[in-house]
Amino acid sequence: MMNDTPAKETSAVVETEKLSRVFELKGETIHALKEVDLIVKRGEFTAVAGPSGSGKSTLLNLIGALDTPTGGAIRVEGRELSGMNGTQLAEMRRDRIGFIFQSYNLIPVLTVLENVEYVMLLQGVGDAERRARSLEVLEEVGLGGLERRKPSELSGGQQQRVAVARAIVSGPSIVLADEPTANLDSANGASLLDTMARMNKQRGVTFIFSTHDAMVMERARRLVRLHDGEIESDETRTA
Repeated sequence: MMNDTPAKETSAVVETEKLSRVFELKGETIHALKEVDLIVKRGEFTAVAGPSGSGKSTLLNLIGALDTPTGGAIRVEGRELSGMNGTQLAEMRRDRIGFIFQSYNLIPVLTVLENVEYVMLLQGVGDAERRARSLEVLEEVGLGGLERRKPSELSGGQQQRVAVARAIVSGPSIVLADEPTANLDSANGASLLDTMARMNKQRGVTFIFSTHDAMVMERARRLVRLHDGEIESDETRTA
């Protein structure tokens, strides 16, 4: 049973220990992750790279409590995810983890402002504070003045910026970005990465990307390469 006492402060936002995930598909056993040990510290800007089937999206889904491991452990801010019930996992996803998906996942009937406010609405943040924080972060991602538009009135690059704003506005410990540039051209992809790098430095937001995009790999300050579900290399850049 999970201990509800706050975890002690640690520089590690994410820790995995012998993390494994096995899928059964049409009678075949697929080892998507094989005993992966990984520590991501607060404020890192990390890309998890590898070809299709390497396990990178599986790793992000496990860290984000969207999937359950077959073996091993995951701790987010020192809390073991396997010790949490469904309600606690939902609260962890709502309060401590921001998500950015390659398909944007915006709510089409809501305005830009309402999409950004949505997580804070679930958190019970008051109207005035919710609006002020949302407008501030929309300015930061270059969307000031577009808050009344619907997602369908925006370009792909603008929609992904709304997704970035939504992911960071509630102050999560970590933002997980699954192939965030996959549906963008190179110019929009580069601009989006510049925005996220600025959020990382100015707000101290910890980012973990899954990617096969060379541009993301080049801009990441830490590059973890996966191959067949195992860490092949782990490189941290000083510059």
